[in-house]
Amino acid sequence: MKWIVRTLVLLAVLAAGPLVAVTSGLADMSRSWQTASRESTDQSPDPATTQEAVVQVFAARAWSWRGAFGVHSWIAAKRTGADSYRVYEVIGWRARRGMSVVSVNGREPDGRWFGSAPELLRDLRGPGVDRIIDDIEAAVKSYPYPDEYRVWPGPNSNTFIAHIGREVPDLKMDLPSTAIGKDWIPSNIVAAAPSGTGFQLNVLGVLGVLAAKEEGLEINLLGLTFGIDPLDPAIKLPGVGRLGPATKAIQVPAE
Repeated sequence: MKWIVRTLVLLAVLAAGPLVAVTSGLADMSRSWQTASRESTDQSPDPATTQEAVVQVFAARAWSWRGAFGVHSWIAAKRTGADSYRVYEVIGWRARRGMSVVSVNGREPDGRWFGSAPELLRDLRGPGVDRIIDDIEAAVKSYPYPDEYRVWPGPNSNTFIAHIGREVPDLKMDLPSTAIGKDWIPSNIVAAAPSGTGFQLNVLGVLGVLAAKEEGLEINLLGLTFGIDPLDPAIKLPGVGRLGPATKAIQVPAE
């Protein structure tokens, strides 16, 4: 009987965050994907007037009920002198059509994700960034799950961006705790943290622990994350995400 009570308490704790996300308006489940906005949020520099190379990492609440639990993440990049951005992301419906889930496209780099405004996680500009874009493109090609997609526990869009983070440590990829799928590392169980500043132990994306300079300490239970970031003081809760100062964008020094 005690284990039943404990299980119910655990499930209630895990469900509390997503419930708060819905009732507080963090996740809006009323939008139709057909009419939801994909317009720019003016967070990316205009390539027509910006000569320098740019890499930006974004995350926005997922569409529909998924937004109560997590976010969709992507990378936008523009080389020195380029007149447009390339957006790197994984999109689940592509698998249902027999296509690779990896999409490299020219959509708005800072566009809303079916109505949800994205949070800018990383902003790298200037000398040295073209080299990082080379590394990003190599990591995109090496993604091990181009034909697989699962909303939970992965692999999904956040698994893809976490993979790029591990392959390109210059990004110092500090993904939100709501990036469900970032901990999907079934082939190794032990791996570098997405930021490259620590390590994690995880079983199929549903049970594990992460300790890293950028992310802090995170506990993964059933794909949902609890955590604490002692260097940029904040706590991390399922569904809600980070409570505390936003993570700072980093600049790449000149070579």
